Amino acid sequence: MHALYIVFSIANTILLVVVATLAILRWRRRRDNVSAWLAAAFLAIALLVTLGRAVPAHPHGVPGFLAQRLDIELLVLFPYLLYRFATEFVPPGRRLQQAVASLTVGLTVFTLSLPHIPSAGESWPTAFVVYVVVFFVHWSLLSVVVTVRLWRAGRGLPAVAANRMRMLSFAAAVLTIALLGTAFSSDTHSTAAALSQVLGFVALVAFYLGVEPPQLVRAYWREQEAQRLQDAMRDLVTLAITGREIAERIVGPSAAIVGARSVAVYAEEGELLASYGPVGGDEDGVEIVQPGVRMVAWTSPYAPFFGEDELRTLEAICALTATALDRVRLFEQEHELRLALERANELMTNFVALAAHELRTPVTTIHGFVQTLNHLGDRLAEGQKVELRAALEQQTRRMAGLVEQLLDLSRLDADAVALRPQPLDVASRLAEVVAIAAGPRHGEVRVDVQQTSPATVDPEIFDHIVSNLVTNALRYGRAPVTVTAQANNGTLIVAVQDDGDGVAPEIEETLFDRFVRAGVARDRVAGTGLGLAIAQAYARAHQGELRYERGEPRGARFVVELPSG
Repeated sequence: MHALYIVFSIANTILLVVVATLAILRWRRRRDNVSAWLAAAFLAIALLVTLGRAVPAHPHGVPGFLAQRLDIELLVLFPYLLYRFATEFVPPGRRLQQAVASLTVGLTVFTLSLPHIPSAGESWPTAFVVYVVVFFVHWSLLSVVVTVRLWRAGRGLPAVAANRMRMLSFAAAVLTIALLGTAFSSDTHSTAAALSQVLGFVALVAFYLGVEPPQLVRAYWREQEAQRLQDAMRDLVTLAITGREIAERIVGPSAAIVGARSVAVYAEEGELLASYGPVGGDEDGVEIVQPGVRMVAWTSPYAPFFGEDELRTLEAICALTATALDRVRLFEQEHELRLALERANELMTNFVALAAHELRTPVTTIHGFVQTLNHLGDRLAEGQKVELRAALEQQTRRMAGLVEQLLDLSRLDADAVALRPQPLDVASRLAEVVAIAAGPRHGEVRVDVQQTSPATVDPEIFDHIVSNLVTNALRYGRAPVTVTAQANNGTLIVAVQDDGDGVAPEIEETLFDRFVRAGVARDRVAGTGLGLAIAQAYARAHQGELRYERGEPRGARFVVELPSG
């Protein structure tokens, strides 16, 4: 048994130095209070074991006395430092904190004030018996707190973090048992002494696995989380339609990977894309920011220390999420661009077809009239010449109107419309525009102006919009047509309403698109379907808006709002 005692004693010394070195390296890497307490605890017990071998069993003089007391004091400090490590994550109650501090200070004073430490085989004085009792009460109390806190805290955390915490919890409990065995077995040849060294070795191995487990052990513990990670990665590389779908796919696995009670994913502008569990709370969450996305995980306070690998994995998921969201944005932009190009191509095709169709009729007619006048003019009666000239004028006017509309569209598309607001007498201007637009049908249009002071708008844009709306109402609606105008909070509001059947419901959403014509009217009324598109474009060029409303009790009502002032 003595040989077993010696082997495990040497092994424990080596293992203590290794654990202490790892703890110190962790503190140098992290530079936080948690790592500092852990490093101090294992440095204390490593010094106790290594330097304690040089302390004589029966010291003489002041140096020997102080060396022996320092050796014992390191043993007193170890459980306290480990306790401070365990309670750094979630501070204990005030009473427990005061009790532990008082007991540690009292035991330190007691250690320094002991006049004599009995050697092996020597009887124990009463004072030393009391000291040993206080010592084991102190060690046991702190070990129980460390054991219970770390074991309970491991619930719900990822496998690596939970196992590391349970290893430390288990080690604290086993080390207490080993220390009790050492205290009551002073004979190094006894089975109890050898068993105490074995238990000490088990505790130190557990401490090693808790402080810095090897990658092979981490990989074994992390098998389930690895599967969850693979599922999350697979979901990310699978093409999703929207950014919300991407976020919804990864919040659950992300929460599982780090053991978070909730995870939220936000877009770059702060919009919440998806969440898992209740978002927010009294404590701050772990925040990870990548270009275009921000992820917040509300984890256990133990996670930043015990779950470093998991948090790095979460950073990788956040980076992949940012890439996936960027891919979705590019896909959406490409889709929108493709739709816009298709729409532009459709508009161009329609434009060419319409221009060819609409211009061909008046051009052909004009060409025929001109040929008739040139070749048969001498044979025609004066009345026939008058009719031909009138028809020629009508077709020329129709062609000029179409060309003017096409020029309007080209200017609006090129943003070449200059805005020149000026004070305008709305009542007189509206009467002029209606008279010109309605022509011989001006008697079918009623004008009602409720504005008393001049409005400051661009007169040309005003004319274009109103004339298009009045022409549209007379062409596709039914008389009477009512035109109203009023000033309201710096906005000029003009409404044009007819008494017809209104706009067919199926084209209300596309009413202001080019080449769209209203319902049955397109079958019986000539037109280009450009008037409303031009009117709306002019309104927006004036920083205003044109909208359609269903008339009351019937008809179509178009309302234009232009900023005035």
